[in-house]
Amino acid sequence: MQRDTILELVRWKDKPNRKPLLVTGVRQCGKTYVIKTFGTQYFEDTAYINFEGNRDVASIFSVNFDVTRIVDELGSIILSKKIVPGKTLLIFDEIQECPLAITALKYFCENMPDLHIICAGSLLGVELKAQGISFPVGKVDRLSMFPMSFKEFVVADSGGALLEGLEKLDKMQELPLLYTARLEKYLKLYYIIGGMPEVVQTWVDTHDFSQAEEVQDRILADYESDFSKHAPTGLVPRIRAVWLSVPKQLAKENNKFIFSHVKESARAKDFEEALEWLCDAGLTYKLELVTEPELPLSFCADASYYKVYMSDVGLLRRKSNVYYKTILDGDENYIRFKGALTENFLLTELKNQNIPMYFWRSDNTAEVDFVTEWQGHIIPIEAKSADNTRAKSLHTFISKYKPAQAFKLSLKNIGANPDGATQVLSLPLYVAYRLREYMG
Repeated sequence: MQRDTILELVRWKDKPNRKPLLVTGVRQCGKTYVIKTFGTQYFEDTAYINFEGNRDVASIFSVNFDVTRIVDELGSIILSKKIVPGKTLLIFDEIQECPLAITALKYFCENMPDLHIICAGSLLGVELKAQGISFPVGKVDRLSMFPMSFKEFVVADSGGALLEGLEKLDKMQELPLLYTARLEKYLKLYYIIGGMPEVVQTWVDTHDFSQAEEVQDRILADYESDFSKHAPTGLVPRIRAVWLSVPKQLAKENNKFIFSHVKESARAKDFEEALEWLCDAGLTYKLELVTEPELPLSFCADASYYKVYMSDVGLLRRKSNVYYKTILDGDENYIRFKGALTENFLLTELKNQNIPMYFWRSDNTAEVDFVTEWQGHIIPIEAKSADNTRAKSLHTFISKYKPAQAFKLSLKNIGANPDGATQVLSLPLYVAYRLREYMG
């Protein structure tokens, strides 16, 4: 399946000051597949090392950090082939299983800069923190991977020509029915299937919702098994409690994450570590509050007040037990969670574009779903689950802070409606993957 991450890897490969690359991301989002594909397409050879259950390989790093010796022994003894800087891509998978290999990246950076090295691992963020591994700060490049985006899903499901046609149109013209009907259907399918590569592949191969859901159920079960495998024993029940609470809290009218809703009379200090574990694992994202948006937004964000989302909209849907036909056909009882699913979808699309995000809430409870900064400008972004784009909170934000640009994403067609001096762009949710093109 086509992944845009390949383009990021190509840019890394061609950087003049390239360093070993550490690829992080939620488990089963396709890291190993993408890295191996990249190696096959852009290098004469690929040397793949998996540290999981491979003590003889790990022992190579226990002698010293002579990278010439390490490369020679990996090639001649482990792989029976020569690793050639400039021609071979060296892949270290499950690198968290060999902390000394992580430390060795510093020496590869300094003493063998011509060798292309990419590292990945399951729950790498969690393991780096838990094991207190000596991390080679300043000696590695980093790349975050996410589940497949809406665009990648459409391409995988034979909709690439539709997107190619869309991008040939003037970006500000209303979209013809030829596009809107098909893309809205794809959007509903993406809410159901999500972006986990194995789920998407199962859907593409079968177009059977039940088979796709079986894979989703297994992934969710695997995640819960990871709690016991990778987290401290005493923390596991709290991680499970927070994990179960995320969809419920996201669907509330005021969806600030509240720890007393995880467990009655629970205190934040008892569950904050559990939430941080989920965030380090890439399973959840925190969206922090800004009440007085100023540049930079990170300066005025309130780290103690946040909303929590899941990393994949399809897993959120399945975990919440929303029947797939409810999304396809609609239901008058499916209103509040539809809004939560829409917010989660837009958040993951923005994450895929590396757009930093916060949310805004005023003293009188007006709220804008997302606030970002772009080229020195603060931009509010509102998400609506249908084609009703009335957004009183967005108008309140605009009246108070007068941004140059604002966005409303819904099922309504493309259009521009000024609000005072602010250019307010209405965009369909299914073109959220192009949001950067509309900024500025």
